[in-house]
Amino acid sequence: MLAVLFSLCASACAVPLAPGYRILKQSREVTFVPGPPAELHVRSLYTMENSGTTDLSFLDVDFPPELSFGRTNTHVEIDGRTIEAANLPADEQATRPNALRIALDPAWTRKQKRQLSVEYMLRSPQDSGTRITVGEGSFHLASRGWFPEPLPPKRVLSPYPSSPKVWAFTVRVPQDFAVLASGLPKGTRKAGDQIEHRFVIDSGANTYVVAGKYSAWPAERKASPISFWTLQPLKGDPSAGAQQIRFVWDTLQKDFGPLDKNVPAPHIVESTELRNRFSDDAAPAAVAFPGGALVNPAALTLGTGSDEFLGVVSRALAREWFGESMFFTEAAEMGMGEGLPEYASIVIDEARHGPDARQKRVADYLRRFDEASKAAAETPLSAITIGDAVGPRRISLAKAPLFFAALEDVCGKDSMHTGLKNLLASQRGREAGYADLRSALEESCSRDLAPMFRLWLNSKGIPPDFRHRYQGRAAGDTAQLMNRDTWN
Repeated sequence: MLAVLFSLCASACAVPLAPGYRILKQSREVTFVPGPPAELHVRSLYTMENSGTTDLSFLDVDFPPELSFGRTNTHVEIDGRTIEAANLPADEQATRPNALRIALDPAWTRKQKRQLSVEYMLRSPQDSGTRITVGEGSFHLASRGWFPEPLPPKRVLSPYPSSPKVWAFTVRVPQDFAVLASGLPKGTRKAGDQIEHRFVIDSGANTYVVAGKYSAWPAERKASPISFWTLQPLKGDPSAGAQQIRFVWDTLQKDFGPLDKNVPAPHIVESTELRNRFSDDAAPAAVAFPGGALVNPAALTLGTGSDEFLGVVSRALAREWFGESMFFTEAAEMGMGEGLPEYASIVIDEARHGPDARQKRVADYLRRFDEASKAAAETPLSAITIGDAVGPRRISLAKAPLFFAALEDVCGKDSMHTGLKNLLASQRGREAGYADLRSALEESCSRDLAPMFRLWLNSKGIPPDFRHRYQGRAAGDTAQLMNRDTWN
């Protein structure tokens, strides 16, 4: 019987079960085009094979949103022939709002190979920040969202197209630009009046690039725990701040796993185009990428050795681990997408200042929860979404990190961190929800967490035993906390 089952499984794995295709070869290119306004030319090339059960008459591709990335001049070719990309039918646009349909005429037959070329221009949009910044002297593209993604046929059992194990990534910039990008560097060469930087990317790795006309600290060939890239040389000695940021980086890597094995030390990079999403444009702001963090001039004026600057950078780095490396289901966008970065910041504070810092942070979130609950009615974490009213969202923003603190209390710190590390490794670049979180933690904690998930996700309020554990002991101490409401 076992032999028969093994034979059936082997056959099922070898024979396609639904329409689909695979990507045999791919490459991405980013070219800086000076302005004004400056732009980025993005080109992606694919060699694909129809590996499914039927011929395909069209191909859907997910594009960067026009408003979020300033995408213009989209151009698509199949086998060297220009194809007009069209909007999806109205009934499919809700689930794939940024996808375009590419007609295949003649149809793409089984086992046939096709060459797909996609290119467009990107400009820094009005809400420049998390995903893209483009200025006259610098730019950055975050770990996802800016490149096209071929989508599987919308059929039962159709898998996402498999990608090659390695592929090429090329960045072309002016000769006086410094470049930091994902992948293994494979050298540079002159390309007209620009320099072409070549990289090799492992399948599943994040794809990002940061580049600009920067002044580097420390000077070339000098050892440092981190590097600063700024538009003007830094004033004073940033060594103390560098040590603190490196401690934060090492804590996140130790507890939750590395983001990019090719990044030996993080970079803190200045961007005049970066704006604070939650307050005025001039407020301190930071966003992370797998190689470090981007900061605006207002953040640098805080002083690289100040607690305020460290708080801005730490919060950004935590969000890269738990906000950019994997997607979240709509139901988990608030609870996991917002709660996990906050929990990671608690872990950082505890590593820096000891258990009392964790106690105070949890008590502060309890205080925020109570204050927010006076102004609005609570929506359970399992039902709240990013598009809900501000009042219920404020309640959930305070409750979500408390949920993870409670899970750590039950699982223990080491088991909790192991479970989250496994979650990141298994879901990197993929969508994750509460079921994935619970599965990862139950495996590492070796216990049934279903009752706890139901209590925290489906019920309103804070469990009395949790509140008593933290609020009584730390009462009156929360005023000493860093004011994280000002963090970006």
